[in-house]
Amino acid sequence: MKKVDLNLSEVNAEMLLNYLYPEMEGKWKVEHQGTFYRNFNSDLVDYNEKTGELQVARDSFIKLLPPGMLFSENSLKGRGMKGKINKQTDRRRLLRDMFQPFDNMSFRRRMSVEREISDLLENKLHYLLTTYFHYDLTAETNPYIKRVAPLLPFVHSIRGDYRLIRNILAALFRCTVKCTIGRYSESDHTRAWIPKVTYEMLIEGLGPEEYDKMNQETETFRQFLQEWFFPFDTKCVIIIKWHHQSWNDTDHWLLDYNTELKV
Repeated sequence: MKKVDLNLSEVNAEMLLNYLYPEMEGKWKVEHQGTFYRNFNSDLVDYNEKTGELQVARDSFIKLLPPGMLFSENSLKGRGMKGKINKQTDRRRLLRDMFQPFDNMSFRRRMSVEREISDLLENKLHYLLTTYFHYDLTAETNPYIKRVAPLLPFVHSIRGDYRLIRNILAALFRCTVKCTIGRYSESDHTRAWIPKVTYEMLIEGLGPEEYDKMNQETETFRQFLQEWFFPFDTKCVIIIKWHHQSWNDTDHWLLDYNTELKV
């Protein structure tokens, strides 16, 4: 069983599993740990995608039963306490197994509803992008643009947020990103400077082919950002760099992917 990150404590099990394993909608076998554990765990406690077993911090259908069906007032009185406790445990286990199909059916039904909601939201996003932004997300091939394009409905409030773009780049490329805000001019003699934002992405160990491929995708992605997420008078520059070497290393200095100095 896999433990669920506590950062996902507010995400319900149906939403998370529908996102991670949409093909297993009708295959999950659920075990309810009880709402007592909800104060200490996420909604989805454990899961195993191979067996389809999962545990949630919820009450099962057993909680709907009258307490008298589980135990009587005098069931734990008198001698032979260990045997009585074992008997109650077996009884509870049998009742849980009996209601297991109902728990599974209820959870799978909620999974189906979650999938329908997800499909509706996806269609809504496609409608918004094509109608109001004239942008077809289904025809996009750039992997980075496909992940950022859903933010277009909010572009009016985040356009020009340079630090937010830095965070987006760091999350997409999983690297450290340095943001520098300066000025730009096409000539050396001008009084009108254009704002310029430069992002340096520090990515280690790219080979020539990997660098060329990422550089091309990054340039297409930069043009998309320039069009939608930057003011028209601001120039955006994205550079892929690797310069983690110490300056005390006199044998090999790698200043950039296009500049190499050997001593």
